[in-house]
Amino acid sequence: MKMMTKLLAASAIALTLGSAASAKTLVYCSEASPEGFDPALYTAGTTFDAASRTVYNRLVEFKHGSTEIEPGLAESWDISDDGKTYTFKLRPGVKFQTTDFFTPTREMNADDVIFSFERQLKSDNPWNKYVNGASWEYADGMGFPDLITSIEKVDDLTVKFTLSRPEAPFMADLAMDFASIMSKEYADKLEADGKTELLNQQPLGTGPFQFVAYQPDAVIRYQANPDYWAGKEKLDNLIFAITTDASVRAQKLQAGECQIMPYPNAADVASMQQNSDLTVLSQEGLNVAYLAYNTKIAPFDKVEVRKALNMAINKQAIVDAVFQGAATVAKNPIPPTMWSYNDAVKDDAYDPDAAKKMLSDAGVENLSMKIWAMPVSRPYMLNARRAAELMQADLQKIGVTAEIVSYEWGEYLSKSKAEDRDGAVMLGWTGDNGDPDNFLDTLLGCDAVGGNNRAQWCDKEFDDLVKKAKQASDQEQRAKFYEQAQVVFKEKAPWLTIDHSKVFMPMRKQVTGFVQDPLGYHRFDGVDIAE
Repeated sequence: MKMMTKLLAASAIALTLGSAASAKTLVYCSEASPEGFDPALYTAGTTFDAASRTVYNRLVEFKHGSTEIEPGLAESWDISDDGKTYTFKLRPGVKFQTTDFFTPTREMNADDVIFSFERQLKSDNPWNKYVNGASWEYADGMGFPDLITSIEKVDDLTVKFTLSRPEAPFMADLAMDFASIMSKEYADKLEADGKTELLNQQPLGTGPFQFVAYQPDAVIRYQANPDYWAGKEKLDNLIFAITTDASVRAQKLQAGECQIMPYPNAADVASMQQNSDLTVLSQEGLNVAYLAYNTKIAPFDKVEVRKALNMAINKQAIVDAVFQGAATVAKNPIPPTMWSYNDAVKDDAYDPDAAKKMLSDAGVENLSMKIWAMPVSRPYMLNARRAAELMQADLQKIGVTAEIVSYEWGEYLSKSKAEDRDGAVMLGWTGDNGDPDNFLDTLLGCDAVGGNNRAQWCDKEFDDLVKKAKQASDQEQRAKFYEQAQVVFKEKAPWLTIDHSKVFMPMRKQVTGFVQDPLGYHRFDGVDIAE
């Protein structure tokens, strides 16, 4: 069956390329399948690439290659002196995409903005639970239901957000993927037809590319949105050829079967850089990889046990083996390129003998545990299986037996959120908005337990510091709170912090206009292929 799927995917791409000989078609060898096409329901960059950065827009956007905010669907905005009221003037004349499955009858307006957010904020909204088992991880984890007290339609092109408190990162938050604006008219039609699930399967937005078709685990097809408010893209067709193996992605790229690929194996980078047909972009990643202990489950509820396991693992050996020098060992949950990084924090030393004694002193003998290893390459962890094997060997030296487990990517992300999850889960994060809050509160705050907080860790001292930082308007004061929070994090050790990686982006020489993004997005608006 897998071989047939691959053949069908190859045929689909070949047919598209053949039928569009005179059109410009870019094939992107993506690393995994999206979890769905409603970006507010998920947190994976794979899903954002396939949905929010192609099909949708937001009120405000990040400039290409930057964390700076620029107008999006809102052409201007006003913030009250007390920092609690945000009034947005919407861009007039913005059209939703016309597709085979829906033809809009009106332009984007305030109703669409209110619908897009209220479904995430209100438990009694009919769209709040339209996907079984899914949750609004970003909105809930960032405390938006308590933060946003109301969203009002002033007129068709004016929307007012009222907050319960000042929130320093709020504008940057609105440029994130979960804040994508959807069509209320399309949602109303799906609800009337009893087909609400299609909102997550057949996306429709205002963005640069419109969805055509998806063959699960094989290929996603898009075409340029002819009515895009910022002007039709130079590419006519965009294809995501889903290719989970990094070596196969590299082979396809070098054979010209795709024009761009993410996350090459570290061992392949040097040869790609020497290939005259390729360009390899690189930059320091705004990222972190970590192993999150479930702090609600014994014996990982003991700080001493978590500290002992951290001291047993040789992180430098992992960095050397997996990244071959293109990463640094992580000691903090935010990368060193981010403001408020506390370099004074001391990392847990690699000391197996001390780790073994610490476990014994904590009354833990013959510990057996699971290490969850991601099934896909991510910028912060190119080969999770290899990293897990090295951890397994290190833990064995102190008498800890570790079993490595994994699941399909979407299932991995879903199962790892469970508050009764066993073992320690390997994951990571690339910053969404350039603000420390996006790491410290989104991944480790009390509101994120059961969601992005895979350690299930709710520490009042840490949480209070992060909440104070969110409400402070002065960046210097915010930085002090975040620096203190990093000290608390290190003392309590809910994670093994693993690495911060350099990110490489190989592509064919013919590709122009692609900008490597510090936030890890793969955007194709503005991209072209030279004739």
